[in-house]
Amino acid sequence: MATAGGAAPAAMDEKARRTRDLLASFYNTDPSAAAGGAAAPAFLARPSPTAAPASPLDSINSTSFDPDIYMNVLVQQSNLEGLLQRHVKMATEIKNLDTDLQMLVYENYNKFISATDTIKRMKTNIVGMEANMEQLLTKITSVQSRSDTVNTSLFDKRENIEKLHRTRNLLRKVQFIYDLPTRLNKCIKTEAYADAVRFFTGAKPIFEAYGDTSFRDCKKASEEAMDVVIQHLQTKLYSDSEPIEARAEAVVLLKQLKFPVDNLKSNLLEKLEECLLNFQNETTHASIGDISKTFRAYLIIFPDSERRLIELAQALFLNRYETVRENLKKRIPSTDLLAMLRSLWEDATIIDEVISEAALPAFSLETTRDIVKQHIATAFLHLQSEISEALVRTHSTSNEKLEESQLQTAMETSKIKVSQGCIDLLQEFHHLVDGNIELLVKLRDLIIDWVQEGFQEFFQKLDGHFHVLSGRSKTNLQEPTMDSMQTDKTPTVLVLMLAQLCVYIEQTTVPKVTELASFFGGGAHSYEYGPPFVPGEICRLYRSSGEKFLHHYINMKTQKISKLLNKRFTTPVWIKHKEPREVNMFVDLLLLEINGLVSEVKQILPGMVRRHRHSDSTGSTTSSRSNPMREDMLNRSNTHRARSQFLENHLAKLFEQKMEIFTKVEYTQESVISTVLKLCLKSLQEFVRLQTFNRSGFQQIQLDMEFLKTSLKEFVDDEAAISFLLKEVNNAAHERCLDPIPLEPPILDKLINAKLAKIKERNPNMR
Repeated sequence: MATAGGAAPAAMDEKARRTRDLLASFYNTDPSAAAGGAAAPAFLARPSPTAAPASPLDSINSTSFDPDIYMNVLVQQSNLEGLLQRHVKMATEIKNLDTDLQMLVYENYNKFISATDTIKRMKTNIVGMEANMEQLLTKITSVQSRSDTVNTSLFDKRENIEKLHRTRNLLRKVQFIYDLPTRLNKCIKTEAYADAVRFFTGAKPIFEAYGDTSFRDCKKASEEAMDVVIQHLQTKLYSDSEPIEARAEAVVLLKQLKFPVDNLKSNLLEKLEECLLNFQNETTHASIGDISKTFRAYLIIFPDSERRLIELAQALFLNRYETVRENLKKRIPSTDLLAMLRSLWEDATIIDEVISEAALPAFSLETTRDIVKQHIATAFLHLQSEISEALVRTHSTSNEKLEESQLQTAMETSKIKVSQGCIDLLQEFHHLVDGNIELLVKLRDLIIDWVQEGFQEFFQKLDGHFHVLSGRSKTNLQEPTMDSMQTDKTPTVLVLMLAQLCVYIEQTTVPKVTELASFFGGGAHSYEYGPPFVPGEICRLYRSSGEKFLHHYINMKTQKISKLLNKRFTTPVWIKHKEPREVNMFVDLLLLEINGLVSEVKQILPGMVRRHRHSDSTGSTTSSRSNPMREDMLNRSNTHRARSQFLENHLAKLFEQKMEIFTKVEYTQESVISTVLKLCLKSLQEFVRLQTFNRSGFQQIQLDMEFLKTSLKEFVDDEAAISFLLKEVNNAAHERCLDPIPLEPPILDKLINAKLAKIKERNPNMR
């Protein structure tokens, strides 16, 4: 026999099921077991003749269990080892069932003992209770009989007392009716209108019943007093000095008196609208708290006026926000705008507690969104206008001369206006981003996007405005003044300032704005589409515009000087020119224009350290004019010298090194001045090629070019290129001359020195 410890423990649900089956067997709850007349375990029960289990091995716990069939099937389907295992398992189950059955019997036995003890105690306590109940019934009967005797003896007196009490109450009411006029007058004197209304409404049923007979005079006097009360209540209702609570109380009292107050609704709402208008115009001392109380009182007085009150509240805030929009046109600081928005948001929250159907917070959020966006756009427009004024203020389209260093001051002012203006805007916008107002916190990401988009659009529009100021047109601009502005009316110095300002914006302003704008963080737009402000794109835009403005300035200056040279150069008849006695007047005009160019460039563009001059290695111009070789040429004939020089020039062109005349223009004084001079001399060369010269005309050109060679070397860094171009002009005149015989070097030096002395005499301070 296997021990209980050798078998696997049964599961909890299986044990519970087995216990339930044992209880059913013990208490004969199974119908088939009760019919058999004996309670037995399920595995010992005999099956009915008609029932047959589906499987003999699965029917051990059913009522139709047959042990013979079970054993036959088990022996046929199991080997020896399986039979031994089944034996061990079944022995364990039998032992467990015996144990459970024993415990169940013990538990039921204890319960039976406890029930027996309880019944014994109940029998002991009930003994003697029947006698006490009979004694209590006797006493209750005695009390009831005595109470009936007392009620019978006092019945007549009680009836009399109740009659007297009713008479006394009636007399009090009659006395109250007679005293009512006096009471009402006292209430009128003390302004206790609520008591007066309460007294009169209490007496009104009596007046309605007996007002035409016994209490006619009292009714008349009371009604006259109440007419006075109604007049006072109406006066209080229409009085602006009365608080809204008192006016609301007046309406309630009038309603209690059945006075028609519906016709007062329109008048009261008109007064409320007037009060709101005065509140908006700040002509009243009312606060938003008073307005809130007014709305609350009106809702109580006139419950059907909610729609009108909603309209009034929405109109109030719509007008107040329109006032803020009007203030935006005057370019108010962000701190002032924040104060306005904070006040409006707090007021909207207070009113929303009374009239939530007006949806004022949602309206405030949407309106604030538009206002902040408009404020940011207006700030950028004002900054663009200030920059434009700073550029145009210092000069006009006239040819007035500017004082020394005035252009430099204007240039620095423009730079400061651009850079500091952007920094100031960023600081102002920081107030909006860091604002602790609930609605601005909700708009923070949008504000960051608007600021970045604003800077991107600001720099693009500013570039377009620069092109308009310069007289240049861009296809993507739609400025109204673009078509009316002409290049010849644009001051050249303004174009040069725009070029230098573009360089400053690219190299200084945009990096500074990028650095400061990074503290804002990313907005809602940047996470999905990237940052709206793209510094690289702006830098490329201004780099391109700066180069265009610089070339535009050079072209404008070159065209102006070229027109002057063409006019002065085509005036004389060169084929009939007289012998040269001094430098031509067009040379003075050219030098005068070059001096103006130098004055402008030096104040706006940075200088550059002069490098070693190309002409220093070839000696001075004076020595080249008076060298011994030229002295030997004096002995030759003029015709032979001219032919020889012509051949020498052409041979020199064949063998001389190719010179690069026009190089890339840089933002330096020397580069701009040299480029303008080179272009002007190239134009002069073309003018010379269109003329025909006699000997004197050719000699005049020779004298002029030699003087320019001496005068222009202080303005340029590349003297070799200037000398080459002057030589080209001289060669062009030589080619177009009928008798190209040059001036003798001594005569050439004499005329040049005479011109220099005359210039020094006019300007003693000139070196």
